[in-house]
Amino acid sequence: MKNIALIGRPNVGKSSLFNRLAGKRIAITSDVSGTTRDTKKEEIEIDDKHALLTDTGGLDDKDEMFETVKRKSLQSAKESNIILYMVDGKLFPDDKDKKIFFELQKLKKDIALIINKIDNDKMNEIVWEYQSFGIKNIFPISVSHNRGITPLLNWLYKKLPIEENLELNDDEDLSLEDFLDNFKNEEENLKEKLSSSSNEIKVAIVGRVNVGKSSLLNALLNEERAVVSSIAGTTIDPVNKEMIYKDKIITFVDTAGIRKRGKIEGIEKFALNRTEKMLENANIALIVLDASEEFKELDERIASLVDKFSLGSIIVLNKWDKARDEYKKVVEDVRYRFKFLGYSPIITVSALSKKRIHKINDKILEVYENYSRRISTGKLNELIKFANSRHHLPSDMGKIVKIFFATQFDIKPPRIALIMNRPKSLHFSYKRYLVNTIREHFNFEGSPILIFPRKRGEKEEIEEV
Repeated sequence: MKNIALIGRPNVGKSSLFNRLAGKRIAITSDVSGTTRDTKKEEIEIDDKHALLTDTGGLDDKDEMFETVKRKSLQSAKESNIILYMVDGKLFPDDKDKKIFFELQKLKKDIALIINKIDNDKMNEIVWEYQSFGIKNIFPISVSHNRGITPLLNWLYKKLPIEENLELNDDEDLSLEDFLDNFKNEEENLKEKLSSSSNEIKVAIVGRVNVGKSSLLNALLNEERAVVSSIAGTTIDPVNKEMIYKDKIITFVDTAGIRKRGKIEGIEKFALNRTEKMLENANIALIVLDASEEFKELDERIASLVDKFSLGSIIVLNKWDKARDEYKKVVEDVRYRFKFLGYSPIITVSALSKKRIHKINDKILEVYENYSRRISTGKLNELIKFANSRHHLPSDMGKIVKIFFATQFDIKPPRIALIMNRPKSLHFSYKRYLVNTIREHFNFEGSPILIFPRKRGEKEEIEEV
């Protein structure tokens, strides 16, 4: 499959074109220069052909962050087969654009010049100015008005290879044996596909700005996938990357750093919404804390999002080489501040030096196994009976409260229904006691356990009380 790279300076409309070609809103777009900072990839379809489209950060070098973005964008151009260089059609040709474009031509790739923001025919006059780039493949477009996209798609279609059609012709006969063999193969493929879904683990990396989330992602992948700089708020778009570890597919998502509510401005509001969306679809969260400084109230609020979405979790103390105190005191502080995540394991690392990074992947597999754990109904009811014998259920205004039986009805996270005579009378402290008793007998480290009291014979959907 050929790779198409979208290249250009900041705020020319690359992410808008990326979303248009992908057919969905993936990249965050705004009028703010430098919104896209990390590369983003999506498989696109042009008629009956497919390609991998890469959206890159704007080419600029005004500070440390933009220098890193520029270097990664140019690297994407080198790795691509087709380059779409985009410029702002509301501006006259710029010497910097020409210099970059001529450098890209030296890569000997298929390349086209995309002049965006040509919103009407009157603006076509400026297109003539871009003839100075000396290239035949010039496409004046307007992404916002959906103008000029078809000629670009036709040109791309011609550059993509013809894909093999594996379907049988109508006049091709199959013997019964061949038909049954094909059916069997399809069935096996379906079984393999269904079983492989349990091998996929989605891990969100969360934390406030500048705690080292992107550095951690790069260390886990052993490559520079996310843009890293000392500038707070470098990551805006979530950055996805898959890796295979011990037969499991782990998809890491480096989410945008979260600031105090009063400091969330402009495109970071989109980033915060996108972060919550990613947490909805994740299995496990790596909660990254800065061990070199005192924990903040914002750290607790971010961790509460993990609790809100009932994710498996691992607390990662980053910058441990600059730790503000000894291990025992820091861990005591974590346990005191994050009581609601008392089941989460704690790992100390240094993302920049990659110390103890290898421990995280193994711990992810352990937590995911616990997050997916199922207790048989028989064992669960024995345990509930044992717990009840140690501490009887408190009565409700003199009325007896009973648990008839318990059953686990879901996993990821484990969800347990208690069938009771008075479900609304189950006190939260007794629910917590039951959860702790379950943890004493089964390994649920890193995973929440949700308990839902229900009436006998209740048909409606179970809701947490």
